[in-house]
Amino acid sequence: MATLMAFAMSGVLYSAHLNFPREIKGLRDWALALILLVAGAVIFGVHGKSNILLLCSNIVMTWGLGLMLIGTEKFYQLRPSWNLFHAVWLIIVFGLGYWLWVQPNFHSRVAIASLLVFILHARGIYVVFKYGNRHFSTVLFGTLMAIDAMMVMARGILALTKGIDVNLMDTGMFASLYLATAHFMVLLMSVGFMMMCTRRLQTTLERRSTLDPLTEVLNRRGFADIYAKELALMRRESSCMTMLNIDVDYFKRINDGYGHAVGDRVLVDVAQMISKALRKSDHVARFGGEEFVVLLPDTGVERALHIAGRIQDTLREPRPAIPLYTVSIGVACQSSADESLDGILVRADKALYCAKERGRDRVEVAQDSVTPLRTVARA
Repeated sequence: MATLMAFAMSGVLYSAHLNFPREIKGLRDWALALILLVAGAVIFGVHGKSNILLLCSNIVMTWGLGLMLIGTEKFYQLRPSWNLFHAVWLIIVFGLGYWLWVQPNFHSRVAIASLLVFILHARGIYVVFKYGNRHFSTVLFGTLMAIDAMMVMARGILALTKGIDVNLMDTGMFASLYLATAHFMVLLMSVGFMMMCTRRLQTTLERRSTLDPLTEVLNRRGFADIYAKELALMRRESSCMTMLNIDVDYFKRINDGYGHAVGDRVLVDVAQMISKALRKSDHVARFGGEEFVVLLPDTGVERALHIAGRIQDTLREPRPAIPLYTVSIGVACQSSADESLDGILVRADKALYCAKERGRDRVEVAQDSVTPLRTVARA
């Protein structure tokens, strides 16, 4: 029953591989791993007294366990340990072959096979707890892998001490318990890996819903969420924050003269250069077309003007494969927590429009209840 469930689980994992975003890797490897483990278990069950089939079953199951490790590494965007994978199964071939035909020794075969499987599991456990977050699915998966590793190692140690008969073809208590536990541990580990992939899917979809797909900065929805959090902080600390409305000058000329592909590269460049000019506490978003908005928490007008000037200076610098361009910036400072996002955006947009009207490549500060609109900088 456990073998049939593992076979069914491989179909679930492969279906997820076909339907999940491509950022979520490792599902296909895990699906193939379960197929190989099922095949290895079937070969082991029917091998009888055939040493060839016994060796084949060990090789196939080692491939399956190795692909579990490869899939886990791919999931964490790591370079797969193919050298370790091939080294382990080749040692299985020569080691088991030697103790099957040259110098038959059952306990040595069990010990070497257990050690090699433990090494694969140990590498997987290291990857999970080194690169995984502390979410329940990650901890569960790593714990299951650790339990399976200890169980395999315990069989190897028992084989060396010869205290208990560890032959899995016997009908004793150890063989029954070990086989049942091993099958269900593999099944549980595959469920744990699927849980981690589902968690990654949720994170990926949430990320896609709040980021602009071209520039990978915040979109309107993501910016609104960040603004709400910063507004709550501003209300508690009685501080202020400033909005920059940034627009690429003559962007239509770039598209018409260089093509839309170059225009897209310019937009990506704008997002990257703005991000580099900001502090870690600041936020940048693309509001559509060539318009970008920057939120500067706990920042007054004078500090915001310094940042706006730094952004302009950064964008004026020539860069390979990017045509020269400039930006106009509208600045609006919010000192009252009662003002809405739409309100400060309207004021920043009016300041930006004024910068465009007065010649572009300049900074304008929006009026508030006290200060009228004023020109701050000009190229």
